[in-house]
Amino acid sequence: MKKMPDLEAWAIFAKVAELGSFARAAAEFSLSQATVSKAISRLEASMQTVLFHRTSRSMSLTESGQAALARAARILEEGRAVEADMAELSRSLRGPIRLAAPMSFGIPRLAPLFPEFMRLHPDVQLDVHFDDKLNDLVNDGYDLALRVSKLVDSSLLARQLCEVQIRLVGTPGYFARHGRPRHPRDLAGHRALLYTYSRSGTNWRFTHKTEGEYTHSPTVPLQINNAEALAPALMAGLGLALQPDFLCWKDLESGALQTVMEDWSVEPLALHLITPPGRGKPARVRALIDYLADKLAREPWAQRPRGTL
Repeated sequence: MKKMPDLEAWAIFAKVAELGSFARAAAEFSLSQATVSKAISRLEASMQTVLFHRTSRSMSLTESGQAALARAARILEEGRAVEADMAELSRSLRGPIRLAAPMSFGIPRLAPLFPEFMRLHPDVQLDVHFDDKLNDLVNDGYDLALRVSKLVDSSLLARQLCEVQIRLVGTPGYFARHGRPRHPRDLAGHRALLYTYSRSGTNWRFTHKTEGEYTHSPTVPLQINNAEALAPALMAGLGLALQPDFLCWKDLESGALQTVMEDWSVEPLALHLITPPGRGKPARVRALIDYLADKLAREPWAQRPRGTL
């Protein structure tokens, strides 16, 4: 018969290691020091190893203790998270959620989703920050963020919702005056409306199935740090732009914009919901994550996700 793991003792071990003291851990958990000492002794007997070096003046983790600490700390964290979530689920969802999102995506696509969530959860307070610059979730105190990018920070917990295609677009009037480029080298005589935070900087990079990659350095009469703000100049026929589907799909359907160089592609982005490291999330944050994941994945411009983390 398998022995049940001593989860309480591992949680006590994690707290002793964190505080560096049996007495302080006992006070933190409202236990007697003898109870804490017995829990550590049980673990050492069960594991047949020593977890702490102890003298009359100091205490430190042994090699075995170091090896066990990360997982023991997760046991303590998960236990607290379960209790916190269950306590919150037993009441109406309430409290603040601090959310970050890019302005280019947030204003047209995200903001319209808030009213329904607010009606469903009237005791939740949304604190929303739109900025096309990447926010530091941990240092800036965000519970959740949306990012339309290729994620770089592997420490963040990410849920991919869909791919976002990037298309080279212009108006029919622009193409009537300047011609329709079929190859990136045809762009030499064209003007570019540029998004400042583009991954390729001031260059445009294209890929073809048989011809490989091609980088073009365009003439740029307008550069803006918000992709949505390129729309007036784009619709006025003053240049071409690389625009994500979530900004241009309606105009492509109506014919107000057209795509060119369909045989050449720009590397797609992906829409992610991300949270800071750590598994414990309040129920109100989980409710918003599930709500946004459901709504955004069903947007008409969204591509099927390649995978969910």
